[in-house]
Amino acid sequence: MGLQHTLRALADPIRREILNLLKAGRMSAGEITDHFDVTAASISRHLSVLKEADLIRDNREGKFIFYELNTSVLEEIMLWISDLKGE
Repeated sequence: MGLQHTLRALADPIRREILNLLKAGRMSAGEITDHFDVTAASISRHLSVLKEADLIRDNREGKFIFYELNTSVLEEIMLWISDLKGE
């Protein structure tokens, strides 16, 4: 995915909070939804945007889907920003 998709995904405060939650480790969609006052469908859409931007990965285990951070994309953004700053 391109930088544009990544930055668009990071622009939303709910998606940024989802990423913060996933810092602690993988979580199911239900566990993530429990942290917000929005519908499960809304969280599902946010998870989809994060996945399309390659910021998270999912893994199905039985009837549950677990999500985790994909830190390699975040590292690429940090390198780009450092380069932009001239570091």
